[in-house]
Amino acid sequence: MATRSVNYPRVRWSAATEVYKSQTHTSTAGLPAGLWGRAEQQDFRSRVRGSLLGAALGDALGAPVAGLSLDGIREAHGPAGLTDPAPAYGRRGAVTASTQLTLFTVDGLIRAHVRRDTGAWHPPTDIHRAYLRWAATQHDWGPDERRPDNGWLAREEWLYARRGPDRTCLTGFGDDVLGTLDRPKNPTARDAAATVRSSPFGLLVGWDPALVLQLAVECAAQSHGHPTAYLSAGAVAVIVHGLSRGDALEPAVRRALALLAPRPGHQPVADALLRALAAVTDGVPSPEIVESLSPGDGRDAVPPPAEDALAVAVWCALVAEDVRHGLRLAVNHGGDSTATGALCGALLGALHGETALPAAWLAELEGRATILELADDFALEMTQGPSLHSPTTSSPAWLARYPRG
Repeated sequence: MATRSVNYPRVRWSAATEVYKSQTHTSTAGLPAGLWGRAEQQDFRSRVRGSLLGAALGDALGAPVAGLSLDGIREAHGPAGLTDPAPAYGRRGAVTASTQLTLFTVDGLIRAHVRRDTGAWHPPTDIHRAYLRWAATQHDWGPDERRPDNGWLAREEWLYARRGPDRTCLTGFGDDVLGTLDRPKNPTARDAAATVRSSPFGLLVGWDPALVLQLAVECAAQSHGHPTAYLSAGAVAVIVHGLSRGDALEPAVRRALALLAPRPGHQPVADALLRALAAVTDGVPSPEIVESLSPGDGRDAVPPPAEDALAVAVWCALVAEDVRHGLRLAVNHGGDSTATGALCGALLGALHGETALPAAWLAELEGRATILELADDFALEMTQGPSLHSPTTSSPAWLARYPRG
């Protein structure tokens, strides 16, 4: 299979590059990485695992009902709707392209940290390279061993299954041009695909929330150029960032609202998040309340806009009795069930950690072993990264998994 020669630009990543370089590598508790206690490390790893596995569970739960109306879901699965994983793509627990892209986001974030010591420090380029590796999985039959930059994730054969990839992502990553905020790809795209893949940005250790927002926004614009799409991506990253540090969900949402406020075009996203917060007192949680969070008002796009999917996910996580309850609410509606399920799962997993996830659902989850391995690599990079790839103590095995090139 042919490979593409990619000439990646070494452009400056706004002012955030220098700001991040000046920061110390800190834990969720504000401790230098070398001072993490065992409990802090275990808690962080549990939240990373929880967020990634939770997102995949929500994605898989929503896959069988994607594209169905609420009446259609009830007709297919009974009056209570879908209550447990059902077959999609030939099996229970199958994930969609949303999970695939989320995993490549994590891969790109690890490589961005690995490249900090090389002098070629431009995180959006590393994320873009990761998304191009995902794009290759959508047209190649399997891993191409001739690609030296693949690393281990792009050699996972199960990721080469084509699972309903968002058309906007396919066009956004259909060439080697890096979309930026000044020149975004697909400037009218408002769907939630970029938002869903952006939850891992919130798991970055030592990053100020404003920088988390900036990086998520810049990387979302690589495929989704409408402000409500890329700002929704930034918002979910900031919310997950708060949850991964031990914050409650509502304060994390309030922080996102404050950081969004100066951004042009933020109002639809802010309105959606405020609707989600206000709806908590609307009575017994139901699919009808979920659907009220996507008000339409002339925006009846298919799929719905990103800010509506984000509002649904936030509300479901706020009212959830447990992870099962929240994910069931998140997928039983006529909107983008895979997006809302994945977003809700990412939030609940980061909030409660992996032990809160339903074990029976995890047992059938496609790619579970890969997700766990990637989550643990990410947690290791965040807590011990300098010892793995510094000029004096680099680990050849680690650099083979996450090449710098």
